[in-house]
Amino acid sequence: MTDVLRRGRASLAFGFLVQGVTFALLVTRIPAIQDRYGISDGLLPVFLAAVPILAGVASVCTEQLVKRVPPSAVLRWSQPLVLLALLGVGAGDAMWHVAVALGAFGLSVGALDASMNMLGVSLQRAYGRSIMLGFHAAYSLGGIAGASLAWAGAHWDLSLFVSYLPVVVVLLPAALVGSRWYVDAGARDEGDDAEAGAGKGGPVVFKLLLPLCLVMSFAYIGDSTVSNWSAKYLQDVLGSSEELSTVPYNVYMVMTLVGRGLGDLGVRRFGAVAVVRAGSVVAALGFAVVAVAPGAWVGIAGFTVLGLGLCVIVPQTFAAAGRLFPGASDSAVARLNVFNYVGFLIGSPLVGGLGDAWNYRGAMLVPMVLVLVTLLYARSFAPEADRYGDGHERPRTADVGRSSNGL
Repeated sequence: MTDVLRRGRASLAFGFLVQGVTFALLVTRIPAIQDRYGISDGLLPVFLAAVPILAGVASVCTEQLVKRVPPSAVLRWSQPLVLLALLGVGAGDAMWHVAVALGAFGLSVGALDASMNMLGVSLQRAYGRSIMLGFHAAYSLGGIAGASLAWAGAHWDLSLFVSYLPVVVVLLPAALVGSRWYVDAGARDEGDDAEAGAGKGGPVVFKLLLPLCLVMSFAYIGDSTVSNWSAKYLQDVLGSSEELSTVPYNVYMVMTLVGRGLGDLGVRRFGAVAVVRAGSVVAALGFAVVAVAPGAWVGIAGFTVLGLGLCVIVPQTFAAAGRLFPGASDSAVARLNVFNYVGFLIGSPLVGGLGDAWNYRGAMLVPMVLVLVTLLYARSFAPEADRYGDGHERPRTADVGRSSNGL
């Protein structure tokens, strides 16, 4: 394994970590953002829905953009924009200010998510073994740090701007420096296309990608339920304080870190299909506990179980798309990434609408059922060999054509 790949893996992991911090700081302070700008409960789902819509548009545009510039360049410049947009959310004092800031956040995060996972899939292909869960574990670690900073901000009654400014000041230059070692390790040579088999080395066939798109949507409906509604659920349904309401997302991210940290070993040992099936069942159990929780601490326990199960699905979905279309993995990842935002777009207003019209406990059962539907599509995670490191996949280190600093 070359030093170029090792540096590329470490720098990309740091990029995932930075994004975890940024996103957690946004979603765990939704009640504070709502209060600061006077956003009504009826209008809040509109704001929450606008972000994934714009992110989906940006992801589609990124598929075309990476045909002209490498994904590393897209990631290098989209990450600072995400951080600046976060700062903008805390800096305004009128509703149009937060609307513009969230719009910028959505557009830049769409390009960031797509390019970040493109690089992750191509690096996993170059390594020849499962490493994708490790990148998402770094994201979870960042989420823990971000949620902890959000808790501190709520505890000390800091303004959003004061909470966000030190984070942006530290992470923005660090992300720019780290981006120097990004590696575009895509396997696109003709030999790989021929080896991939008919229909899998050429353009992306949406019919083949559709099962993974559905799984991605179901997973992000579940994830968006936690990120957008866990704080509000704990406050309004389970009667917690604002300070305690930041805890569910934090423990959720802790368990995603644990699950993803061990997940690559599980994939190598048992295969992606078994890991995804187990994760779906555990996630459904977590939603069930949340729905029937008599108090805040039982609800937090439910979100804890939920994180351990749900965390393995998304990284494996991206990895499966890369294996399914090895000659067009960037396009497959960009299109699949759109369904990340479809899940957020559906999940946030779905849970909020059901909660307002019916009750929030019942609303938690909807993502539970959808996560269980993933079991029907689990075989889609095993096109040809689904285990890395067992002799079925060969390393692709020879395919590393360039890194962002010319190595």
